[in-house]
This record gives sequence, C-alpha cells and structure tokens, in this order.
Amino acid sequence: MAASKEKEEMKEELKEEMKEELKEEIMEDEEPKKRELAVPGDVIASGTNFLPGEGTERKGDDIISNRFGLVQREGRFVKIIPLSGVYIPRIGNVVIGEVVDIMFNGWQLDIDSPYMSFLPITECRGFINKRDDLSSYFDFGDMIVAKIIAIKPRGIDLTMRDRGLRKLQGGIIIHINANKVPRIIGKKGSMINIIKEKTGCNIIVGQNGIIWVSGESVNHELLAKEAINLIVNMSFVEGLTEKVEEFLKEHGKDLKITRKFISEEEMEEPGEESGGYREGFDGESRGFRGRPGGFRERGGFRERGGYRGRFREER
Repeated sequence: MAASKEKEEMKEELKEEMKEELKEEIMEDEEPKKRELAVPGDVIASGTNFLPGEGTERKGDDIISNRFGLVQREGRFVKIIPLSGVYIPRIGNVVIGEVVDIMFNGWQLDIDSPYMSFLPITECRGFINKRDDLSSYFDFGDMIVAKIIAIKPRGIDLTMRDRGLRKLQGGIIIHINANKVPRIIGKKGSMINIIKEKTGCNIIVGQNGIIWVSGESVNHELLAKEAINLIVNMSFVEGLTEKVEEFLKEHGKDLKITRKFISEEEMEEPGEESGGYREGFDGESRGFRGRPGGFRERGGFRERGGYRGRFREER
C-alpha cells in the first residue's frame, strides 16, 4: 500500500512539472520574436509554406537572403530590410536634392543616387517664365524636397507639384545610408515623431537618405542629429526605441523647448515674403539673403549661401 501511494504521489508531481513546462512554452511563444540579422547566403526560412520577398530568393525548399539586413516576416512572405547599399530610386519616393546645375528649362539635382535627376519648370508650382533668370527661383546649392515621377535611361524626373514639396531654408542637412531610412522613421512614424517631440525640431527624411533638421537653436538641431546617428549605428539592436528615448531624456534634460514642431500641413502655407512656403516655427523664416553658391566655415558647420536661405551641411 505504501509503495502504491508513493507511486501515485510521483505521478502527481510529474503532472505538475509537465504543466509548468507547458506554461513556460506557451509564454515563450507569446513573447515577440527578436529580429534576426541576415547576411547574403543565410537560410532564413525553409519549406513551401513561405514565399520569397524583397532581398530574398528561393533555392529548392529554402529561402535564401541575398542582402545584408533584418529579416521580416509578413504572413507567408519573408523579406530583408537592407542595412547597407546605395540608394535605388523608385517612382513615388520623396527625396531631398541639391541644385547642381541650371538649364534653360529647369534644374539638375544631386539626390545621392547613381542617376542624375531633373526638375523641369513645368513641374513647379505656379507659373515660371522661361525667359526669367531661373536662379532667382532655385540657385546653385539650394536644397529642395521633390518627388520622383519617372525613371528613364537618361535620368530621373522630379516634381514639386504635390503636398509638402518645397525649397528648404535654414537648419542642417544630414546624410545617412538610404537603407537606414525605415529605422529612422520607425513603424507608422513612431521613431521620428519621438525625435521631433523631444527636440522640438522640424525634420524631413528623404527616402534617399538626406535629412533636413530645423530647430530653435543649433543645440536643438545637434541633439536631433545625435539621436539620428544613434539609430544609424544601432539599427540592428533590439529595443532601439527605448534606447533612443533614454538618450533624448538624458542629453536633452537641460534643453528648453519653447516651441513645438509644426506639422507638414502648417509648413505648407504660403509665406508673404517669398511667395513660397513657410519655414521654421510659427511662420518665421530663419534664412537670410546670401550670395548664391559657395561655402563659409562657421562653428564647425559648412554654411552655404543660397537664394533667401542657408543650411549647415553635416556629413
């Protein structure tokens, strides 16, 4: 009888242990999966249930990565979010470019791409007379937000006839790898909105990896720049949002924000002085009438005088 009773007790203990193990397995399954880092040649999925997406290819039953980046699964599709490589332009991309040449019918822009881009006068808002001096509209060195509307063998065609597209004034320009742009923006704009809120800066992220930051002061802009660089350098790290929030809280504790960043809709309203778009905060333009083209050194930045504006370029 004693042996039988002991046997029953052992069964009950074994059942309890199995229940606890099962609970732990369920909890592990419910936890969010960590992001995987893949290099070309890595097997990131196996079986016919998965379909290859961007940055992947199928070899037999396996899906192989052909780029360096983060693995992302969306239903049956498996793709790679690249973390390196040159900017590959696509129709519909909003980019930031620098005016590098003025032609009789438009402007040539450098958008950090293997292809040169062209903004015709017919794709600008308002009427522009071909006989006018086009440098009075956009001069050498001016930075412009535009959208890609066509990709041709001779180059890329741009437009400014859309919401939020304009010439930039003031602020700093930051160049990053275009493949890091999704991490800078974050899911549904979560990451970039944190930086805007904590620094009070207006920020435009071009999909070509060129970013414009304009704040109340240089210190506000530098804090935003440092946060962006943190994301670029730690783009493959888990819990990046929390790390960025901690960084901004620690380094921005002595920074006073008296004005909130303004929305894209507010920034689009026409300014009275230039007939263009309102820049800076509360409709104030922080630019000045400078000499076209050329650079000046000031405070560790490269300042470029342009038509009614300037920016400090960071590389």
